[in-house]
Amino acid sequence: MTVAARLAKQGHEVSLYEASGRTGGKCRTEWIGDYAFDTGPSLLTLPAIYKDFFLKTGPRFERVLTSTAVDPSFTYNFADGKSVDFVNLDLPKTCAAIDAALGVEAGNAWHTVMQRAEIMWDISRVPFVQSELTSIWSLLKRRDLIRGIRQIAPYKSLRKVTGEYTKDQHIQMIIDRYATYTGSDPRQAPAALLTIAFVEASFGAWHLAGGIGQLSVALEDRCRLLKVDIHLNSPVAQINTAGGAVTGITLASGTVISADLVVANADAEIVYNQLLGPEVRQANSERKKLKRAEKSLAGFSLLLGLDNSKIDGPAPEINHHSIYFPADYDAEFDAIFTKHIPVADPTIYICAPHDPLMVRRAGTENWFVLVNAPRHDPASGWDWSHGGAEYAQQIIAKLDALGLRVSERLDVMEFRTPLDLQNATNAPGGSIYGTSSNGAMSAFSRAKNRSPVKGLFCVGGSAHPGGGLPLVGMSAELVAEAIGGTQTGVTAAHHSH
Repeated sequence: MTVAARLAKQGHEVSLYEASGRTGGKCRTEWIGDYAFDTGPSLLTLPAIYKDFFLKTGPRFERVLTSTAVDPSFTYNFADGKSVDFVNLDLPKTCAAIDAALGVEAGNAWHTVMQRAEIMWDISRVPFVQSELTSIWSLLKRRDLIRGIRQIAPYKSLRKVTGEYTKDQHIQMIIDRYATYTGSDPRQAPAALLTIAFVEASFGAWHLAGGIGQLSVALEDRCRLLKVDIHLNSPVAQINTAGGAVTGITLASGTVISADLVVANADAEIVYNQLLGPEVRQANSERKKLKRAEKSLAGFSLLLGLDNSKIDGPAPEINHHSIYFPADYDAEFDAIFTKHIPVADPTIYICAPHDPLMVRRAGTENWFVLVNAPRHDPASGWDWSHGGAEYAQQIIAKLDALGLRVSERLDVMEFRTPLDLQNATNAPGGSIYGTSSNGAMSAFSRAKNRSPVKGLFCVGGSAHPGGGLPLVGMSAELVAEAIGGTQTGVTAAHHSH
């Protein structure tokens, strides 16, 4: 939707074909009974990307959405009983909180790591994130990047670079988690993922009133304002080509839509292996790349509606974003990436928004609970077509053991497996971000924004620069810039889940 609106503003005639009955993909706020849940992204970072989008396409961000800083941005809880609050948009206060909770050495280590993360961000932001990543050779021509290679440390893992600054296990776990943001293993993911820590600290963690899914609502409204023609319940069966260039799309209904350009937001694996026929040889390079790439991890989520009137005394207090680490974090990565089995004692992430617009009764809470999980892969991994209910109960038992009194307050409970995510959004195996960032060359295994098939462009979480709301917004900007403005021609912005 972001690229569709940008293209419409540039003067293109844009039609958007959506497989499901609503727009927004994984980004949605879903009501179950009296409770609303953000079942995809649960916070907004780098809001400037969307502020820029709204400013350039019509009424500005602040006129269509209400954002509030989440403070503390995160509360990290450890198996040894220690916990630390990260203060939103205030690195000195965060370091002081680490000093108090984990010791001055740990606080100093975090400060030093953040300085390195800032250098990495400054070096990599333009060439890696805000530019089309056409090839490694295009990067090697950049003198500023060559000078910064030692700081980026492309052949060092996130875990290894962290170890150069601290041996504190708590800091290690916090930094390891940035790898899971991209569906990756910190023991293999590149050190450059440290930039996520800098972005969070510098640009903040934000909530949107009514839920992060309100971003999808606002984007659809902007598309309609700009006369984007939106077709729901219109799955795409094929991207049509002739002579190595796109000619349009064919819907599952058999309707053929002619177009000069096609923008595909489907997972790159579906674009290249299903929507383009094997006779489209120009796509072979991307197909080979996707075959080699390791897929990202998936997620198992619980949607919990809690009624505090069911218990005596005050309910346990919990901050907006809370993470509960296990004693053995490595066992989690071994289970997911090596054994391909659900994690016995997983890290638990809880989003408890405290947003009155997301509950219909006072004295109730809506928790979105997420744990990392192996992708759905019956042939060579884990089959999520069974066992979900038992795993949900296992997680609830752990929440109870943490003193959160979930069972006693439970009013609504649904669980979503990686197979459910695959079925709902066409994400193969339920992988959250397409390919993982495991390995030094992982950035080059993502689908290029400008496909080798003439007139075809790729946007969204499985394309460059990656998954998550900020990077998806950046991918839209890159594609819109690559296409450029015109007053003639018809563009089909294909958005298939």
